[in-house]
Amino acid sequence: MSFNMITKYAHSPEDIRHYDTDKLREEFLAEHLFVAGDINLVYTYNDRMIFGGVTPTTEPLEIVLDKQLGVDYFLQRRELGMINIGGSGSIIVDGKKETMVPHDGYYVGVGVEHVLFESDDPENPAKFYVVSTPGTTKFPNKKLPFANALAKPIGDQEHMNKRTIYKYIDASQMDTCQLQMGYTVLEPGNSWNTMPAHTHARRMETYLYLEFAEPDTRVIHFLGKPDESKHIFLNPEDAVVNPSWSIHCGVGTGSYSFIWAMCGENQTYDDMDVVEMKDLK
Repeated sequence: MSFNMITKYAHSPEDIRHYDTDKLREEFLAEHLFVAGDINLVYTYNDRMIFGGVTPTTEPLEIVLDKQLGVDYFLQRRELGMINIGGSGSIIVDGKKETMVPHDGYYVGVGVEHVLFESDDPENPAKFYVVSTPGTTKFPNKKLPFANALAKPIGDQEHMNKRTIYKYIDASQMDTCQLQMGYTVLEPGNSWNTMPAHTHARRMETYLYLEFAEPDTRVIHFLGKPDESKHIFLNPEDAVVNPSWSIHCGVGTGSYSFIWAMCGENQTYDDMDVVEMKDLK
């Protein structure tokens, strides 16, 4: 088992004005998160979110972070959300085992000492996409089956953005310290996720892109200030960090899905500042 956690620092809008393609990818893109038998995490200084992949095979895996965070154990002052994007598996939360079929989610509250991740079949391992944010209040752990996710159809075929937003960790359904998390699925023949683009200066957000329609499908993710946009090409199961001041939207060469996770000042999902199309550059 290999455990890796890299750090990505926060940036001023003036910083990225000068970034070339390689530098932009280095600072905002997270690749190779899901490696069989390994834990690969990213610690971003944007609201101190930790996100990444846990891919157990023959042995259970556990995220052990203490000295790196200045605490006694990983979730001493953090909450954790996850969605399984791989094969069937399970998690063990302080001794309680929960099955996790594909697309199931789970919320783990502050103060849980041990979370173990397991796969049913090492040849088709579970892939747990995990997101952790700081917290100081203990809220109940909660299994979040995909079948129970709050579904919100949105968009239309004419604008190539017909999709369904599945809210897993959402303030309208449950209490958390600050974490919000969900899963958006584009219909076949659709390619845009959010357009017109928007910002929400009160919250940062990460996107994990997955389930591309074809092997050659790629997603182009847009970020940066509305009047000085940048873009990154993403492969399947790549993630990207979006600072709170940045637009965040994407378009694919085919349909795809993505997992979004937010944290910050509030938990108001619809609190966003839409950027008019004429103002994008």
